[in-house]
Amino acid sequence: MYQLAPSILSANFNHLQEQLVLLEQCGCQWLHIDVMDGVFVPSISFGMPVISSIRQESELFFDVHMMVEEPSRYVEAMQKSGADMLTVHAEACKHLDWTLQMIHECGMQAAVALNPATSLNVLDYVLDKMDMVLLMTVNPGFGGQSYLPVMTDKIRSLREKLDEAGYRKIFIEVDGGINSVTAERVLEAGANILVAGSGVFTGDISSNIALFFEKFNQRK
Repeated sequence: MYQLAPSILSANFNHLQEQLVLLEQCGCQWLHIDVMDGVFVPSISFGMPVISSIRQESELFFDVHMMVEEPSRYVEAMQKSGADMLTVHAEACKHLDWTLQMIHECGMQAAVALNPATSLNVLDYVLDKMDMVLLMTVNPGFGGQSYLPVMTDKIRSLREKLDEAGYRKIFIEVDGGINSVTAERVLEAGANILVAGSGVFTGDISSNIALFFEKFNQRK
């Protein structure tokens, strides 16, 4: 399964509802929502009120990426706001295993995000508690960055690690510098969920999405 998860961090908030409708009309099923606290990453984005508001207007699968310190504090609130999947950074959790358990107990899918310099080994003892791994392909905190080429090998290594451990159903999501060009590299390496911000919302949204879906169809 391949999915495009447009990141609303790059959307036009003056026309957000219109753009959400357009995403669905173009065939998107996922929406990537970056929550930033200004501590774990320098930027501050948005939180529960915004998520709750757009939940009332959208049937998309809400893929909520928590770039915050100790995200366990907000698990229940995010579920009530409408999150379908909650992604937490291994670097931000004092007790990663417990945080993932909390997410599942609240009825959401759980994912672990890793920064570019974080080893895949931190996943070894939580493989049974994850639905997805998010590999950051830029350093987190700002949109519009260029894809880090060295991450291609990391994606490939993660795919091999999951397959060998018998966890082939765990999704691999990539986030950072993803566009219709870099999409080919990450898909070939084993990713199946692509987060794209400026790659979707810069220029003609419909045409941009069509290019991603073309890449997906080429791999079927």
